[in-house]
Amino acid sequence: MSSSPETFSLDPSSSSSSNNPRPPLPISEYEVFLSFRGPDVRQTFADHLYSCFARSKIRTFRDEEELRKGEVIAPSLVRAIKESKIHIPIFTENYAASKWCLQELAQMVRCWKERKGHIILPIFYFVDPRDVRHQIGPYWEAFEQHSLKHDLETTREWRESLQEVGKMKGWHITKSSGEGAMIDQIFTEVELRLRTSHTLLVTDQLVGVNFHVQEVMRLLTQEFADERMVGIYGMGGLGKTTIAKAVYNKVNMHFDRCCFIENIRQILSENGGVEILQNKIISSILKNDREIKDTGDRIHQIKNRVCKHKILIVLDDVDGMFQFEEILGNIGNFSSESRFIVTTRDRRVLEFLQVYKSYELKEMSRDHSLQLFSKHAFRMDYPPEDYVNLSDEFVQVAAGLPLALKVIGSLLFQTNLIFWEQKLAELKEIPAAKVQERLKISFNELTYNEKQIFLDIACFFVGVNKESPIFMWSDCDFYPGSAIRTLVLRSLIRINEKDEFWMHDHIRDLGRAIVREENFRNPGKRSRVWSNKDALNMLESGEGTDCVEVLRVDMEDADYDELTEMDLEQLTGLRYLEVRCGSLTGDFTEVLPNIRWLRLHDCDSIPTDMDLEKLIVLDMKDCPVKDSWRSWNSIKGLESLHTLEIVVCKSIRKLPDLSGLRELEWLCLDGCTQLTEVPGLGRLESLEYLSMAGCSSIKRLPDLSGLNNLTTLNVRKCPKLKELKGLERLEMLQVVETDKRLKVRHLLRSVARYGKRITRSVRGVLN
Repeated sequence: MSSSPETFSLDPSSSSSSNNPRPPLPISEYEVFLSFRGPDVRQTFADHLYSCFARSKIRTFRDEEELRKGEVIAPSLVRAIKESKIHIPIFTENYAASKWCLQELAQMVRCWKERKGHIILPIFYFVDPRDVRHQIGPYWEAFEQHSLKHDLETTREWRESLQEVGKMKGWHITKSSGEGAMIDQIFTEVELRLRTSHTLLVTDQLVGVNFHVQEVMRLLTQEFADERMVGIYGMGGLGKTTIAKAVYNKVNMHFDRCCFIENIRQILSENGGVEILQNKIISSILKNDREIKDTGDRIHQIKNRVCKHKILIVLDDVDGMFQFEEILGNIGNFSSESRFIVTTRDRRVLEFLQVYKSYELKEMSRDHSLQLFSKHAFRMDYPPEDYVNLSDEFVQVAAGLPLALKVIGSLLFQTNLIFWEQKLAELKEIPAAKVQERLKISFNELTYNEKQIFLDIACFFVGVNKESPIFMWSDCDFYPGSAIRTLVLRSLIRINEKDEFWMHDHIRDLGRAIVREENFRNPGKRSRVWSNKDALNMLESGEGTDCVEVLRVDMEDADYDELTEMDLEQLTGLRYLEVRCGSLTGDFTEVLPNIRWLRLHDCDSIPTDMDLEKLIVLDMKDCPVKDSWRSWNSIKGLESLHTLEIVVCKSIRKLPDLSGLRELEWLCLDGCTQLTEVPGLGRLESLEYLSMAGCSSIKRLPDLSGLNNLTTLNVRKCPKLKELKGLERLEMLQVVETDKRLKVRHLLRSVARYGKRITRSVRGVLN
């Protein structure tokens, strides 16, 4: 089987399907299912292959065949096979001697025949493919034994499955094969197959995009040795990111490694932006989540490892702060087959980067504008006859800007003619250049609760998982379920495939401008303070008021690094507080009476006492939390707490009794190296996620049978933890990367025994 990518087609008119004949793959919990007979290769070839996939974050199911009992494979294994994208049976001399392996293979073939998109990639490990195909040699001997124990229909299906898969192209490993090189070939092919399904989320309302995509691809595929970069430029809101994503989805399978980095302008405006950006690129290309602190090490990784691959990198929303050589080094270091796509609002940025080819994205045509507007205003491609003239006028007002067409069209959906006429008159009063003002008419139509959630997202929660903010908003009686639905329908926000909030930067800037308008001169009289400069000025001057509801402050580069109760005592309206790299000293008993979400990261000290009665989320990282912290007294009986994260807090040895936290769903204690005891853990009935990675002093956990809702358990790097009790009663379970020292045999046997009740199988065990 060929393991190299297909040649990158130079014909821009070619469709993605013609360039890539592989069928689309189904979405599932696992991507690859490995089937093998354990005694043959579990500790050798199969383990090396699994580890290779794991390092590259390919979600792989590896069955522990020796632990199974009974006559048939468990429903959980059947489900894992059905949901996996790629099936890899490793045929060894004794593979056919295992009835469970043959049952798995038969199930793979059923999926391959019945459900389009499943792929079987066989490996013939020191066995002749003809032996598999025709059941001769050791395979004949195995079936002689099976015929004595199983009925004719069963053995016939097994034989037909072996015959079918034995004819497929795969890898034949012999004594002369280099196993390391073969694993590299298999990995390359699997990654290439999977990449066709790893497409970026674009939008389901594309209009007029194909022409732009083909033009960019034409520039991208022209082969000139020194021209590896293509720029897409145009004003904000025209859809540059959408075009870049569509191009990326069409061509990414032709490269060894790819990454799409969004919001570069925003990343570089943050402290350590260059470091963040370099780590994102290194992580994406090298499939390594390790954060590299040293500047020289990052540059070395890019020059000596990243550059060696044939790569595609999309740099989205670049401005004058971006310097290619500072981030990525000399472009000449990269393979001549590598390509870069840059999107920007400013053509001068491309000239400064010496981008050799560029494409200007202009306003939409009248026909395309009308079609896009209609998709949002009527959920149709074109307006009804009695709305054609009015729709034309709205299209003219939107001036060919896709973002404005979507937002205005969504605002008008299912409204009457009078409302249309009122909004048209309002829009005509706003100059065409003031895009934000035109978008603001949609904000003005929101209810109070919808406005609060919209402004919170715009100022703080773009790119943040929706779960914790929703719990905070619920406790504040903002009714987030209906409010978020309205914001999505109005095209003001989107929830991406990772369940994170997304917002176009024009709309984000609109939200922030609305907050600034609350008081231009004094940030302390605004509802939200997200700018670090404004936050520091407000705290230093003591001008904070009860108007402030949400505050973020990073004190790393401040002239002072200490906050006392006096600095925050006026901020009685705060419901969200985030402090980084500071010291909070003093008695906070009477301070922050309405706080729902407290985030303290990299703080040198924390308050001796706090009133946490209304807390929903407590998130502390690298803080000096001790067993004697007096605020534990207000937490341990706090029934409304939803999320508790105590991460890399190395001074804590014992948590308080948590049994009173009836609503706790998320508990993360990663990196608490001195932690030895978590009282009450087994009685957290609502707990769904438990992570204790790196808790190297933990020796035992209480009986976990009371955790009826637990779905994810991470006990990676807990070398002293010897046993897990009570997990066999759970309906769903995912164990993440447990250590070899952890005795999970009992757990795995229980999973097999209670297979009918397990809907998400254990993975990553004993890696």
